[in-house]
Amino acid sequence: MNSITARRRHPLARLAVVALALGLLGGGYALFAPSNSADAAIASGKADDVAEGKSLFVAHCSSCHGPNAEGTTMGPPLVGVGAAAVDFQVSSGRMPAAGPGPQVQRKPLGEWVTPEAINQLSAYIMSLGGGPQRPTPEMVDPAKGDAAKGGELFRANCIQCHNFVGAGGALTYGKHAPNLNEATPEQIYEAMVTGPQAMPVFNDSIITPEEKRNMIAYIVQMRELQDPGGFGLGRIGPVTEGLVVWIAGLSFMSMTAIWITAKKRKK
Repeated sequence: MNSITARRRHPLARLAVVALALGLLGGGYALFAPSNSADAAIASGKADDVAEGKSLFVAHCSSCHGPNAEGTTMGPPLVGVGAAAVDFQVSSGRMPAAGPGPQVQRKPLGEWVTPEAINQLSAYIMSLGGGPQRPTPEMVDPAKGDAAKGGELFRANCIQCHNFVGAGGALTYGKHAPNLNEATPEQIYEAMVTGPQAMPVFNDSIITPEEKRNMIAYIVQMRELQDPGGFGLGRIGPVTEGLVVWIAGLSFMSMTAIWITAKKRKK
């Protein structure tokens, strides 16, 4: 009995107990914790996509984002940005960027950019640290959204930058909120969950997936509206409309005055 008590009082006994506890804790976590993105990709048969995506990344993205997507002075790190960010940036032509500037512009897609290539690149970026997933077709289907409710949300959260019909607008330091008429429903959803460039992130705790779909329905509906009053003038707003009326009105009045004066001179 005394020998057992002596062993318990040994200086290394406490260290042994702590080591045993840590070992049990680590083993339990390894058994019950979800696998990481790379393991999940391999388990789902997408290991080839990850490998191909890495090759695409090295060829087209690593010069700015670093060989391991750790980021450089030319581009931010991509670990944890998710597949949604990859699809938004690449499918809209913003990435790879054409050159430095205050904001990356939408442009025509490169020859290598295909749906398969985007899937592969997304798989590789997801394997580095997860992140927001791409939406399903049902999540971005405008027909299943409520445009009226979406309009209320859009006017409360987006018109300060994108205009009340999504026509876009100027921001500070040479940046701008882009016109949403060219964006697909998928890209609109992905922009909300990833917050590209100057745009804030609207995650599901701020705007739910259903509300996002309602906003998409509103934006799509605005594109289809006609302009029965004449020219839409880009639907930028009353300032532009007033400027056009002012210039057109002054021009008409000036031409009328010149015509009347010339007519009197002939008499």
